[in-house]
Formats: sequence, C-alpha cells, structure tokens
Amino acid sequence: MAITINTLREYKQKGQAFAALTSYDATFAHVVSEAGVDVILIGDSLGMVLQGHDSTLPVTMEEICYHVQSVAKGNRGALIMADMPFMSYGTTEAALANAAELMRSGAHMVKLEGTDWMVETITALSERGVPVCAHLGLTPQFVNKFGGYKVQGRGDKQAELMIEHACQLEAAGADVILLECVPAPLAARITQAVKAPVIGIGAGADTDGQVLVLHDMLGVTMGRTPRFVKNFLAENDSIQAAVAAYVDEVRQRTFPGEEHTFKA
Repeated sequence: MAITINTLREYKQKGQAFAALTSYDATFAHVVSEAGVDVILIGDSLGMVLQGHDSTLPVTMEEICYHVQSVAKGNRGALIMADMPFMSYGTTEAALANAAELMRSGAHMVKLEGTDWMVETITALSERGVPVCAHLGLTPQFVNKFGGYKVQGRGDKQAELMIEHACQLEAAGADVILLECVPAPLAARITQAVKAPVIGIGAGADTDGQVLVLHDMLGVTMGRTPRFVKNFLAENDSIQAAVAAYVDEVRQRTFPGEEHTFKA
C-alpha cells in the first residue's frame, strides 16, 4: 500500500508513530521502503554525506532532481519528500517553477526551510497541488545566520514564536511540519497545537514521526556524530536489519531516548 498524506494524517489521529529516512539512490530507496519506512526524504544533506561539503548550501536543483528520479525508481510505496535547495524558493515564482521540476522528477511533497515569511509561497504551492512540508527549528540552510548548528526554540520567547510560526504555516497550507534540534517539551507542544503530522529530528519522542539521515543511523557519519543519532547497525548484522530495527523503535517510541533529546 502506497503511503500518502492521508496515511500520515491517519497515523497522527491514531497516535501511531511513523518512520522517515533519507535516501539518495534506487538501491537504498528499495531497501528502506521494503523495511517499512513510511517517508523517504531526498535531503540536501546529500551535499554533506555524498559530496563532502561542510554545509547543504552548494546543492543545486539539478542534483536534487537527479536523486529524486533515482529514488523514485527504487521506491516501493513510501511517500517521497524532496528538499528544495538553498534559494530555490527565494521568491514565490521561483518556488513554483522549482517545485514543479521536483514533482515531475517523482516527488510527492517538497520541503522548505523557514518561518512566517514562507506563508505566501506555501499558499501558492498548496493552491496549485503541491504538498508542502515546512521545516522549522534548526534549518541548515540558515547556518550562516545562526552562526553554527545550534538548538533552536530555547527560552519562552523563542518557543512561543515557533509555535506561532507552525500554526501560521499550517494555516497557509503546509501538510507536514518538520522540527529539527528543538527542545522535546516544545516539540510536544507544537505537535499538539497543529493538526498536521509533525516529524522530528532531535526533537524528542512525542512528535508524530521521526527522521534520520541514512548514513548517520548506519554509523558512517563523517566527523562528529549529532546527539540525536543512534547507530542501528551496531546492534544488527545487516543494513536491512538495522533499518527494520529503526522503524520498529520509532513505532514503539523507544527511539529517540532521553539521551538523544535536548532540554528547554
């Protein structure tokens, strides 16, 4: 059975956690979808894990489209979400044109990073049939504004603003909210505040779904391993078993644990 936006909404209504993973090629798309992963993200993280850059900023639309096409050929029923790379949605007109390219390449949904300034763009995409995931919290494309990869939403003012932005983006038409490196109590509040499914990465166990970078959960991270990562291959004898263990622990809400989360 193919996973759709409606499937994710049903999961949220039932309180059933769902699993997402990045993939960038047909083979891994086949492996993770066969293991029960619900959402495959073609992330601009490919700039770091595949291309060796120190950020996601150099990734181009052509590169994302190529990897979406590859993933679509290997996918077996997962919902395919594609990142819109840096400045590919700087204007509404650019967002519409570039989202169309991603959807034609095989994506079922696009993901944008930002806050309330995205309202007009998300509305335009939604009205034209493009499902949208709005990415809040630590948004890697803003690394130079943040001054590094830092937890976001600490302090009452920042927390309330993030809740407000999540509600605004949902009202604009966002179908999914993704929270990255957000204190677990705040992520739980946002998950309750919106009807849209909420996916977390470094955002605690109370979001509706979880996502990790495939290379991280297989323990082949270059450089420092983020706090929110667990190496699932360390306890399993194959990649397929590691992915299946990840899916199971997400659904049982045993991952992420306290050691993978951030405090307010």
